[in-house]
Amino acid sequence: MTSLSFERYCDEIVSQTERLTAQVHGADMTAPVLSCPGWNLGQLLRHVGGDHRWAEEIVRTRAAGPIPDGLVNDPTDGAHEDASSLVPWLVEGAARLSSTLRAAGADALAWNPSADRSAPVAFWARRMTYETAVHRADAARTAGTEFALDRDLAVDAVQEWLEFATFPEAFEPRPDLPDLLGADRTLHFDATDAGEWFVDLTGERPAWRPGADGGATALARGPVTDLLLYFYKRPTTAVETKGDTALLDLWRTRAGFWLEAPKD
Repeated sequence: MTSLSFERYCDEIVSQTERLTAQVHGADMTAPVLSCPGWNLGQLLRHVGGDHRWAEEIVRTRAAGPIPDGLVNDPTDGAHEDASSLVPWLVEGAARLSSTLRAAGADALAWNPSADRSAPVAFWARRMTYETAVHRADAARTAGTEFALDRDLAVDAVQEWLEFATFPEAFEPRPDLPDLLGADRTLHFDATDAGEWFVDLTGERPAWRPGADGGATALARGPVTDLLLYFYKRPTTAVETKGDTALLDLWRTRAGFWLEAPKD
């Protein structure tokens, strides 16, 4: 459950996008984004703008099911290669999404992939806030600029990830990966500047709660923004891991099921 307001998310979609464009000002749009293999900086920005437009259409039309998302997953359209057109396009899409969300209201119903059914569009306000923020980190690293995220946003983004980690796709058996659940499998995440979380993988499904529990199978510790980047498998040297690090890696992979490229 988020502690931030719907209005805050609507504001942050615009704010995070504006900070993103400021951080890439003057950067080479053809520079490779190492944390998003196969994409250059221009393609990353097109992906973010595509995400905003995809979510905006879902909310505006109160979509009852998935809609085409080609620009999200394959942002190779050459229409916005130049920064002089790409940046205004990106900012305009964020503003449009924010406006559409406000007009709909937090409780309006539309499809979202976490539920695969109609659910409150507040999901999209939160999801697009952190979609934009994490890709701002990608862009900042590519452009050689500093990335920072307000602590309350980073905490909420960590908890969004923990919520995704309880969905069936994150723990049901898969033929291509080891089983995640089992006896004596617990995780401790210690955000040194913001709090702690405990993840229990010993039951029929993952469960998490704020706080710590001694004797966890594995530990990851660092500042909360770095912990968030660690979850998303972004480069960070500020997170220390101990114990069963293979279990941590498996959990990150399974919890990030929704980041995987669609399969034919």
